[in-house]
Amino acid sequence: MFIFIYLLPSNHKLIQCYNNTEYYHKKSFKYQIISNRTYSEEFGPVFIQEPDDGIFSLDSDDKKVIMNCEARGNPVPTYSWLINGTVVDTEADFRYSLIAGNLIIHNASEAIDYGRYQCRAENSIGTVLSRDALLQFAYLGAFSGRARGAVSVREGQGVVLMCAPPPHSPEIIYSWVFNELPSFVAEDSRRFISQETGNLYISKVQPSDVGSYVCQVKNTVTNARVLSPPTPLALKTDGVMGEYEPKIEAHFPQTVLAAKGVTVRLECFALGNPVPTITWRKMSGNIPKKARLRKSQAVLEIPNIQLEDSGSYECKAENTRGGTAFRGHLQVYTLPQWISMINDTQLDSGEQLHWECRATGKPRPTYRWLRNGEPLNSQSRVEMVNGELIIHRLQQADSGMYQCIAENKYGAIYSSAELKILASAPMFSTNPFRLIATVGKDVSLECRPRASPKPRISWRKNDRRVQIMLLRNNTLRIINSSRSDEGSYVCRAENQFGSAELTTVLLVKEPMRVELSPIRVEVTVGESVVLSCKVTHDPSLDVSFLWLLNNQPLNTQQEGGHFEYIQTQSSTADMMIRSILLKHAGKYGCRAQTRADSVLAEWWHLFPGPPGPPGVVIVEEITDTTATLSWSHGVDNHSPITTYNVQARSPVSLGWQTVKTDPEPVTGNMESAMAVDLNPWVEYEFRVVATNGIGTGDPSASSRVVRTKEAVPSVAPVNVRGGNGRRHELVISWEPVSEEFQNGEGFGYIVAFRANGTRGWKEKMVTSADSTTYKYRDETFPPLTPFEVRVGVYNNKGDGPFSEVVTVFSAEGEPREPPSEVQAFAISSSEIKVMWKPPNPGPGRPQGYEVSSWKDMEQEEMGKKKRTKGNETTMLLTGLDGNTQYLISVKGFNNVGQGPASSPIKISTKKNAPSLPPGNLMWIQEGNNVSLSWDPVKARDNESEVIGYKVLLRQEGRGHSQVMRTPNSAVVLTLPEGGTYIIEVRAVSEGGEGAASTQVRVLTSSGKRSLYGFSDLKMCTYGSSLKPLSKWHRSPSLLFAIVASS
Repeated sequence: MFIFIYLLPSNHKLIQCYNNTEYYHKKSFKYQIISNRTYSEEFGPVFIQEPDDGIFSLDSDDKKVIMNCEARGNPVPTYSWLINGTVVDTEADFRYSLIAGNLIIHNASEAIDYGRYQCRAENSIGTVLSRDALLQFAYLGAFSGRARGAVSVREGQGVVLMCAPPPHSPEIIYSWVFNELPSFVAEDSRRFISQETGNLYISKVQPSDVGSYVCQVKNTVTNARVLSPPTPLALKTDGVMGEYEPKIEAHFPQTVLAAKGVTVRLECFALGNPVPTITWRKMSGNIPKKARLRKSQAVLEIPNIQLEDSGSYECKAENTRGGTAFRGHLQVYTLPQWISMINDTQLDSGEQLHWECRATGKPRPTYRWLRNGEPLNSQSRVEMVNGELIIHRLQQADSGMYQCIAENKYGAIYSSAELKILASAPMFSTNPFRLIATVGKDVSLECRPRASPKPRISWRKNDRRVQIMLLRNNTLRIINSSRSDEGSYVCRAENQFGSAELTTVLLVKEPMRVELSPIRVEVTVGESVVLSCKVTHDPSLDVSFLWLLNNQPLNTQQEGGHFEYIQTQSSTADMMIRSILLKHAGKYGCRAQTRADSVLAEWWHLFPGPPGPPGVVIVEEITDTTATLSWSHGVDNHSPITTYNVQARSPVSLGWQTVKTDPEPVTGNMESAMAVDLNPWVEYEFRVVATNGIGTGDPSASSRVVRTKEAVPSVAPVNVRGGNGRRHELVISWEPVSEEFQNGEGFGYIVAFRANGTRGWKEKMVTSADSTTYKYRDETFPPLTPFEVRVGVYNNKGDGPFSEVVTVFSAEGEPREPPSEVQAFAISSSEIKVMWKPPNPGPGRPQGYEVSSWKDMEQEEMGKKKRTKGNETTMLLTGLDGNTQYLISVKGFNNVGQGPASSPIKISTKKNAPSLPPGNLMWIQEGNNVSLSWDPVKARDNESEVIGYKVLLRQEGRGHSQVMRTPNSAVVLTLPEGGTYIIEVRAVSEGGEGAASTQVRVLTSSGKRSLYGFSDLKMCTYGSSLKPLSKWHRSPSLLFAIVASS
C-alpha cells in the first residue's frame, strides 16, 4: 500500500482518499464465501437430496426401485447415474428410466442391480457426484424339505439343535416351536436360542424336553416367516447323564466390530450339569453402567455404544463341577464426520487457492479430491496433502465444481464447493449517489466497485481532479465539512477490461440542536410527569424522534399503559409517564434524526419510592433472650433509608411481630442490631423492613430458623383450682403453661399442698408439659378437708416460680345414704308418681336422683332408669304397662358417683281404660242450646270401671278444644251463634281415658250473637236416667238433627 501525503496551505481543508487493498467480494485470505445468490447469477450444482441406502423386497408386487436425487443450480442441472463406478445407460437399457434426477429401475433383480449407486449432477459450471448408496434386496428362501433325523440324548446331557437357515437377506430373527404352533420354546437359564446361529441350546435335558422341535425364521424387512422340518428329541434308555463341567457352545466372535451409537449384543451360553451360571466382566475397567443382562445373563446388551466401551470382554460359565471362559475383543468404529468443509470461492486469475477440509473417524479418514466429478491429480500447480488443496497461479480453466472426499473403510462423506475465477470490468451498484452532511462533521465518500482484477481509482470534484488527498481504501474523507464542500464528486475505476464511474452529490446543512425539559424532575412513585424533546433543524429536512430508556428503545405498547408518546408539532416530541413505578427510573434519551445527522440527548430521572428489601438476615449470635442480627442495605430507591424495623416469627406467634431491639430505634445507616426480650427455647426466624421518607418497603428474606437457648421457667401456672373427685381424693387442676414460656426441655410441674393448719408442704412432680390435673389420695383425711395448694414449674435448667396459694377442698365422695320415705301412687294404667325425702345432710350430697322401676317378675337390670333434672324429690313414671305390679327404688348421685339405693317398694298400675267408645250419640238443638246423650260404656273384666265422661268441643278449623266432664251419659251445651262445631265423647276411668266416640258436627244459625262467649259455655246435666227421646219429638218448635262424621 502506498500513502501519499501532501501539505496544504492553512486556508485549505484536508481531503483523504483510502485505497482498497482487498475487495468486498473477497476475504482477506484470498477467497470469500458467497452465501446469497441473486436469481440471475449462474452457479454450479448443489445437492438438495442425495440417494440413501435401501433394501428392496423381492416379494413386492411392484418390481420397481426408485433412487432419489435432486440438485439446484443455474443453469438447471442434468443427471446421470453410476452403479459400482460404471455409468448406467438409461437409453440402451429399457429397465432404467430417469424422472428429473430420480433413477427408476424396472423389474429389479439382485443378480444385476445389487450394488452401490451414485447420482451425478452437472451444468455449464461443473459436475458433482453424490455420496454412494447401497441397494440391497430382501428375500427369505425355504428350508430344505429333507427330513431331519431324530436326536437322542441321555437325561441330564446337553444338546444343540441346528437350525440351518435358508438363504436370506438381510438379517432374520430366530425362534423355535415345540411340538406345534403356537407353543414356542421359552428361554431361561437352561434353554437358549442364539440370534447369531439360530441354533437351540439346552444345557441339561429333562424328560419334559422330549418332543418335536421346529426352527422358525422371520425376515426383518418383509416379515415373511418359514418353518424348518421338525427335529425329534428323544431320551436314551441306557441311563442318566452324570454331572459334568460347563462347555461354552454359543459365544460372540473373537473380534466384534460395531459402529458408534448402535446397540451391541454379546452372546454366551454353555452346556453343563448342573445348569451353569453365566457371568460377565470387562478385562480393563468396568462393564458400562448402561449395559443390561438379558436371557438369564446369556446376552450382554450395551446400548448406544461409544469409543470408550471398546475393549476385551469375558464371559464365564460355572457350576459345581468347574468352570470355563471365553474372551473376545469389542472394537468400535466411527464413520467420517466433518470438522471443517470447503466453501464456494471467487478469486482473481493469477491468485492462489488454498482449501482445507478436515474430518474425524476411526480408523482415521484419508482424503481425495474431485473436479467436475473426476479425480484431481497433483500437478506442477496443484498440491494435495492431508485434506489440503493448493492451486497456484489460478487460470480460467481452473473454474468448476470441486469435491473433498473423506473416507475410511466404513464409509465416505463429500463436501462440495464452486471455484469461480473472476474477470470483469469495474461496475458500481448505484449511480449517482446523494449524501447529506452537516457543517463541522467529517464526511466519508466511499468508492467500492466490483472488478477483477482490482482497478485503479481516481477522484474529481465538479469535473476538476481532486489532487490533495490521502489514499486509503479508496474512501475520500472530508474533515470539518462546510458549505463550500458541496458539489458532485466522481470516483473513476478502470482495469484492462474497462472502466466505470460513481457520482456522489454532497449537500452540507446546518447541524441540528436538541433541547430537553424539564432538566430536573422531582416526582415520587405513583405520580405522573411529561418529558419534552424540542429540536432546531434545517427546515428542508424532516425529523423523526425515538425515545430510549437505559439505551433501549422505549416500546409504549409493552409498558402497561404507563408511557404515552405525544407529538403536537413536527419539531417537538413529548413522553408522558403515568403512575410512575420504581423501575421507570433511569437514563432517558431522545434521539432526533434527519437525513443529514442524528442527535441523542440524555438525562437521568430518578423517581423516589419506598426502599427495596434489605439483604438476607444473618443470625450472628443467639442467647436465651437475645439474637444478634446483621443484614446488608437494600436499594433506597432514591430516598435515604431512615429506620429499620426488626420482625420475628415463631410457631406460637400470630405471624410476623415487631420485636424490641438494642439500639432502639435502628437507624438507616446501621446494618446490625440485637433483638431483645425473646422467649427462651423458642424457634425464631427474623426479617428486616426498611423505611424512608416515602414509605415502608418490602421485607427482606427471612433468616434461617434458630432456637434461643434454654433458661429457667419464668411463668407460673394460672387459674389453680380443685374439688370433685372420689372420696379421700384431693383433685388439683390448673391451666398449662404454653410452649412459648416453657423455656427449655424437660418441662414439668411441681404440685405442692398441705392441710390447713399444718406447716410442711408435700410436693409432687408432674413430668408431662401438657398435664392439667393432679390427684392425691389419702384414706386418712375426711371429705371436704381444706388444703392450701400452689403449682410451680421446672425444666432441665432448674425450678421456676410457684403460683399464688389457693384453698382447695378434698372430694365429698358419692352419696353415703339412700333417700328415705319413698312412696308411690298409681295415677293411671300407664303412670305412677314416686315421692321421697332426701338423705340426712352431710358429705356426699346428692346433685340429683335416679329412679329405677322394674316388673315384679323381672331382674332390676332389665328395668328402666330415669334421672331428675336437679334435686327434685318427685317423679312421674310414664309408659308403663296397665294392671302390672312394679318394684321401685331411688338412689342419689353426684359427679363422683352413685349412692346406695332405697329398699324397693311395690306398686301396681291401674287397670287399662275402657276400650269401647261411647255409642249411639243423639242430640236435640234449640237455638244455640244442644242436648246431647249417648249409651253408657261398660268396662270389661280387665278394664277399669267408668267413673264419668269427658266431652270435647271445638270450632271447626281451630285446634283449641273446650273440655267438660260429667258423671252421667247426657249433657246440655250452649253454643255461640254462627259456626260449625265438632263434638266427641270419651269415657273416663281410674286407668285413664277410653276411646273417642264418633265425631258429631253441629251448625248454629246466624243472627243475634250469643250472650256467652265460647269460653262461657253452660252445661246442664240430667239425672242418671234419661227421658225417652220420643217424648221430645212433641214440640213442633224443635229441630232434630244427627250428623255423624266418618
